[in-house]
Amino acid sequence: MKDIKFIYSKTILLSGLLFLVTMGCEREISNEVEFATNNSSGEIFTDSPIGLGSDFYFPFGGSKATAWTVDESEGYESEASMRFDVPNANDPEGSYAGAIFRVDGAGRNLTEYDALTFWAKASQGVSIGSIGFGIDFEGDKYQVTKSELSLSTNWVKYTIPIPDASKLIEERGMFWYSAGTQNTGGNGYTFWIDDLQFEKLGTIGQPLPKLYDGKNAEMQTFVGTDGLLDLPTVTFNLGSGQNTTLLVAHSYFDYMSSEPSVVNVSKEAGLAESLTSGQVVITASSAGVQAEGALTVSVIGDFNFAPTPTRNPNNVISIFSDVYNNVPVDFFNGYWQPYQTTESADFEINGDNVLNYTNFNFVGHQFANPTVDATEKSNMHINMFIPGEVPGDMDFLISIIDFGADGADGGGDDTREQVFFNKSIWVANTWITLEFPITLTNKNAIGLIIYENINFSSLTNFYLDNIYFYSE
Repeated sequence: MKDIKFIYSKTILLSGLLFLVTMGCEREISNEVEFATNNSSGEIFTDSPIGLGSDFYFPFGGSKATAWTVDESEGYESEASMRFDVPNANDPEGSYAGAIFRVDGAGRNLTEYDALTFWAKASQGVSIGSIGFGIDFEGDKYQVTKSELSLSTNWVKYTIPIPDASKLIEERGMFWYSAGTQNTGGNGYTFWIDDLQFEKLGTIGQPLPKLYDGKNAEMQTFVGTDGLLDLPTVTFNLGSGQNTTLLVAHSYFDYMSSEPSVVNVSKEAGLAESLTSGQVVITASSAGVQAEGALTVSVIGDFNFAPTPTRNPNNVISIFSDVYNNVPVDFFNGYWQPYQTTESADFEINGDNVLNYTNFNFVGHQFANPTVDATEKSNMHINMFIPGEVPGDMDFLISIIDFGADGADGGGDDTREQVFFNKSIWVANTWITLEFPITLTNKNAIGLIIYENINFSSLTNFYLDNIYFYSE
């Protein structure tokens, strides 16, 4: 992490005397005493960082730690700005630029503001993957995300509204960004931000909160299941007349269950706990505005667990299982945009973790740091469960990819094994065991498993457990 230090002075004003002893007599505290409150300054960067302290820049894992600097030769009507150098995709120091700016000390009181604003431009027309505020690496309770922010080569002012400022009494996460090269063919670029601050604009229109994109979604689950609801969105009308949609943390919403005895939803955390069989409708509001969309949850009974593996751990390399020690996994759902639609609704019951994929078209597990050496393993094992009905057109493909000598996905020396399955082997609401030989010539750098619908298969929802390589 690059530690760029800026020192600021903090003055605490005491406007009343809290305790006084005179001649052995105690006096009561005056009603006119004003207690110290959190810093309410909205300024974050104007020529230099403002009031952030000495240790405030924290890069995301895998990002280039030196991507951010203060550029003293470029600014919006000023002498300096924040400069972000997004690296090439193959940069050994990090494949993207991303970090948070967190107040070093007590958080700020942002209740008087309605938006985060800033001026920005880039070295070329480009979209920044994600940008916002509310990430503090301490729960990220009030995270706000603006995706695909479009920048031009001219300075333009941008506005990210606050969904409910009354909640930001002590916020440390002032700003965060994540920028890659997905839209530039892997080539790096630079963008600048200046006059970064929270403001009271007074021109932001009525918010429109939504659950599940404003639709009436449905899902099935089991008694004893805990799971997070999908992140909600809020759409605002800006002073320019344009609308902007933000992905926001559950804490900006108040959730309600039509039958709390069946499914109880934490008021702010978006955590749903299934208690008994039945059906409920989950709705929500944000800042007093009823959200469009709802989720109907059918709790269909006790969960049918996958068969417990009994193979000797010495003969197993586990990717996902509560029975064995798992290798490090980069992700179980990388969400490869723009073509992937698959979402995750993973859950845990009585200590048993299960992968759950919804809106499925394809999905992958990547374990590239390090890759897996399965030279001594002859077979693959996977348990799979399809809730509801097995689609009549189901055609399913599993691919195992070895990254080759360079250990990199798509490096030019990858090899792939593909195994096809049709609907004949599945029974609805039943765990099926998929076992097949690993036929790769080289299998000492396996880094990816991909599952996908093929031939227009309409499978949308399934569970996975006990994913591992093994030898007999």
